[in-house]
Amino acid sequence: MKESQAAAQIIHIIKEWDPFQAGPDFYETEAAEIVQAVYTEDDAEQLGKTIQTVFEVSFDHVLPLETCIKLAERLLVIKDSSSC
Repeated sequence: MKESQAAAQIIHIIKEWDPFQAGPDFYETEAAEIVQAVYTEDDAEQLGKTIQTVFEVSFDHVLPLETCIKLAERLLVIKDSSSC
């Protein structure tokens, strides 16, 4: 998988995750920030904390860290598959 395909898939997963049931088109800014974080972070726990912070800043609501770490793990698998 090419890196651009991986980034598009990561964005799709974030939008479909839809943690606030606002609809998938509601998370453009957050998706862009998280894609950037995915490509700078290799640790799922740290990436999960970053995801949690991104949504907290945008929505003034703290998502459960465990949920964010699970998402981070999925996103890192996609990133890793693009670098092979």
